Amino acid sequence: MTASGDRRLFCFGLGYTATRLAARLAAAGWRVAGTRRDGAAGPREDLPGVTLFPYDGGGPPADAVKWLEGTTHLLISVPPGTGGDPVIRDFGPALGAAGGIAWAGYLSTTGVYGNTDGRMVDETAPVQPNVKRSQSRVEAERAWQGLAESHGLPLHIFRLAGIYGPGRNVLRQARAGKARRIDKPGHQFSRTHVDDIVQVLEASIAQPNTGAIYNVCDDEPAEPAAVTTFACELLGIEPPDPLSFEEAAKAMSPMGLTFWQDNRRVDNSKVKKELGVEWLYPTYREGLRALLETESGD
Repeated sequence: MTASGDRRLFCFGLGYTATRLAARLAAAGWRVAGTRRDGAAGPREDLPGVTLFPYDGGGPPADAVKWLEGTTHLLISVPPGTGGDPVIRDFGPALGAAGGIAWAGYLSTTGVYGNTDGRMVDETAPVQPNVKRSQSRVEAERAWQGLAESHGLPLHIFRLAGIYGPGRNVLRQARAGKARRIDKPGHQFSRTHVDDIVQVLEASIAQPNTGAIYNVCDDEPAEPAAVTTFACELLGIEPPDPLSFEEAAKAMSPMGLTFWQDNRRVDNSKVKKELGVEWLYPTYREGLRALLETESGD
């Protein structure tokens, strides 16, 4: 293993999750760079140690190969668009020309499994999504697998459950009076704290297994109403009145409705067994308690 100073992470899409990984590795002495839709190229105060490149998926930059120069580790978190995966379209040739990449990770979603009526799925389950954005994710996974095979890219796919963490959680919604307690008995969602995703990525970087697919979620899928109730209990406020799914659905956007089409439980045993990960937050209870201690009431 090379020293951290000899390693360079390039992130396509420095969003919520990738930014937290980038910050941790930069603080540990890695060279880190990546793309964002906003802002100019160069360093930014809110991401110390990270060099930014503006990229909005609108076409390849003239110096794409230079962007990737020296990259040893690659993370892709840009979602697919209507025309397929923009990173493959715009950077495929540059990735083909890049040498020395020891690890590549693609952030996908457990939505690729579709609806199982509450049955458990692991990484060997068929992918059978029934909503368009998850279908696009399956296509993107396959496109990345194809590129990896043709270019010798050491690809790992991480299928993430619903992400929560600092600044993005039900405690904030409850404080703002925007939390809802939608009652749909038996309908469960899996979720995961962003810092548990980060530790899975770090563990995979330390123990690469080219071609591996990992489910990343905590140990307890739960009904959203139960999570909202627990959050309100932590805050010492009265939970909102239960609202039937049928009633709530009348005010949902088409996109919002799609999140309720799938009911499944996700098996996370592979990532724990193969990478030796122990969850920082095994369930939403530990995660929300920790967030209560670190976030202000603003």
